[in-house]
Amino acid sequence: MGSPTAVTSRLLLLVIAAAAVQNAAAQRIKDNMYASISGAHCFRRLNGTHVTGCSSRQGGSIGVLHLVRSLADIDFVVNEHPAPPYAPVVPPHLFTRENILRLRDEGGEHVSAVVLINNASELVQYSQESRCPNQFSGLISGSAADSCSVERPETSWNPWGTGLLLEDFPFPIYYVPHPEEIQKMVDCFGKFNNFDLENQHRRSLCSIEIKSFMSAAVDSRVCLARSIFFNSLNPVKFCDPLQGKNVFATLFPRVQVKLEERKVDPNERVILVSSRMDTTTMFDGVGVGAMDSLVPFTVLVSVAHFLAKVLPERLQEDNPNVLFMLFNGESYDYIGSQRFVYDLQKGAFPTKGGLTNPLSLDNIDLMVDLGTFDDPNNLRIYHASELTAIPRITQAIDQINRKWQLNITAEAPILTKNLPPVSSHSFLRENASFPSVVLTSPPSNHFYHSVYDDSENLKFVYGNHSQRQDFTQLQDLQQINAADFPPASIQMRLRNVSTLLGMTLYELITNTAYPGTLAASPYLIDEFLYCFLQSADCPLFMAAVKPDFPRPFPISPQRYISVHSTLPSEASSWTIRLLGLLVGQPLPNASRADCQALHLPYNWFAGYSGHGECRLTTQNFSQASSPAFLDDAYDFRSGRYSTWTESTWREMSARIFLQPAASHETLTLSIGFVVMLLAFVLVFLVNSRSEVLFNQCGASTVPIASPTQC
Repeated sequence: MGSPTAVTSRLLLLVIAAAAVQNAAAQRIKDNMYASISGAHCFRRLNGTHVTGCSSRQGGSIGVLHLVRSLADIDFVVNEHPAPPYAPVVPPHLFTRENILRLRDEGGEHVSAVVLINNASELVQYSQESRCPNQFSGLISGSAADSCSVERPETSWNPWGTGLLLEDFPFPIYYVPHPEEIQKMVDCFGKFNNFDLENQHRRSLCSIEIKSFMSAAVDSRVCLARSIFFNSLNPVKFCDPLQGKNVFATLFPRVQVKLEERKVDPNERVILVSSRMDTTTMFDGVGVGAMDSLVPFTVLVSVAHFLAKVLPERLQEDNPNVLFMLFNGESYDYIGSQRFVYDLQKGAFPTKGGLTNPLSLDNIDLMVDLGTFDDPNNLRIYHASELTAIPRITQAIDQINRKWQLNITAEAPILTKNLPPVSSHSFLRENASFPSVVLTSPPSNHFYHSVYDDSENLKFVYGNHSQRQDFTQLQDLQQINAADFPPASIQMRLRNVSTLLGMTLYELITNTAYPGTLAASPYLIDEFLYCFLQSADCPLFMAAVKPDFPRPFPISPQRYISVHSTLPSEASSWTIRLLGLLVGQPLPNASRADCQALHLPYNWFAGYSGHGECRLTTQNFSQASSPAFLDDAYDFRSGRYSTWTESTWREMSARIFLQPAASHETLTLSIGFVVMLLAFVLVFLVNSRSEVLFNQCGASTVPIASPTQC
């Protein structure tokens, strides 16, 4: 026999091995019991007065799957519900305001979750945004008679909006985009649930468990106050302010000054060209915002590229500079533009690190604000005050359009305070006579701020001509290859509106008509749309980084503003690189070592060839966080600044399983209870008769062995 230590070690090893086997068996049993369903969760956001979004119960919400094919299925869940609670599986064409609010208000405790499946076959419109986006943060009050009204969809900015994005739901809403995951649920429903509906409560049913508990509640003020209180005891956050980075660049480099000499120069003149870069949907991490924001984003970058090529330096010393500004967080009461205006008023833009003079609102001669271009062939011009630049702009647009046959219809300028949901509101709220011009199209996007505002909605087909066409060069209007892009393609339509706007700005900058034949590049637009709609692993993005930069994941970058991070968001990071590549001026014959020795603002890019090129750049970040969170005494109900926050959460998951009938669960519990009682009785009897049953003698009766004699 081995020593006691060896025996103990062997026993310990046996116990560990048995535990490992038991754990593996338990893991296999769990895998057989549950099937994970991948998808995207609806989450909770708050502002100064309300809470919106969805949340599961703290331990997760469980509901019996019921596939909704018609209104009769919703009636069944709301009125009959023989085996509650239910989790209706709803296709998009039935995911309407009336149906979802009915499940919430009439379904009550009988509805524990809603599952939205990706099936666009019968879909005509789908937008969870309000009919009047950012209704209460515009130039005029949302209650004013001449403002946008959700009660008048025919005159609203988003006639197809349902407003579900602004509702609060006491149950989770889960979006399942993948066909194989949808089929799992459909098969499970058909096998176990879809028969003898009246007697569902008598059998096991296919159910879903969704975990997406949100920590935040009430509104932003209460949530942040709770976070501050608990942080004094334990670092816990219940919500975080929505914030990110704006991205900007100037057409011409600005004069650098010493840090101690920074001050606003009243003689500096700037034309501000702006657009928003963010988008949003009801679900986490889903939605590329193709038509709602990517189109004007594309136009701004294309215009900036055009002007940088045709106007590399001022023709006259008094020519104004152009500030290209991409605002982040505009979907949530104009977060980015509000902070930009705030910084201009405080002398905090740009930051001190740029070593240039700060700018003020008075430095801006004109703001050209790009709204949505749902139909790029049909332009509308809005302005909220009388502007001397309006006749010049309309005349230039008309002349350029006719000269180059761009086939764009520009309506007569509209003087109104009821502007579309654009960044100009942030400026006009501070100064009603601020010189702002809004360029947009009549609303025709049926999928505004939804998961279906994608490549298909935009009718985008990737041309993929980058191997033979340098997308960093402009196109000659007299040498157009119509075979690459049809005239009706989105690439050509955006090329036309970018060219029209670029040539108009050229005239505003130089006071002379554009004399050349070069136009915006449809190849650049093609690559830009592909990178942001389909894959970040694309030629344009790789040209905008250093040659040895690792290839990114082949997915589109997210453009939701999100919350604070130590690094800029993926979309912001790509945008600032693109502005450096497309707006920066090349430094010929400079090696990588030479370029790096010059430091900022010189940057080294891979370029179209991939071999590397040095450019003098002007791009930078600015803060896109609401001024409301800079003032501890700010009144969250005042409505002056955006107060949007996002709830924190710990776990998000969804899985289906077979849930036993209530009678089965009762029987199982009863049997377990009886077995437990019998075990107690048996242990008591054995313990009370232990001396008789085991017949052991006391330790005192064992004789002691005599010592060994030598």
